[in-house]
Amino acid sequence: MDDVGARLERAIGELLDRRSADSSICPSEAARAVDPEAWRDLMPAARAAAGRLAAAGEVEVTQGGAVVDVHGARGPVRVRRPS
Repeated sequence: MDDVGARLERAIGELLDRRSADSSICPSEAARAVDPEAWRDLMPAARAAAGRLAAAGEVEVTQGGAVVDVHGARGPVRVRRPS
């Protein structure tokens, strides 16, 4: 994992830490936190970071409220702490 991936993982954790336990974030929020100007370019890396955290059991990736594998999900996803 490169430095950007590590920064995105930290950003996801920090954003979730600032929210209520049952709240979620969009991976774009982490991308914006890491690079406000070029966040769109970081979206694939932000989704990958969410996937790594999900594989480690630290977060869940959801779509339409259901837990999904981010690697197979098409369209917008959310990231939350496991319930």
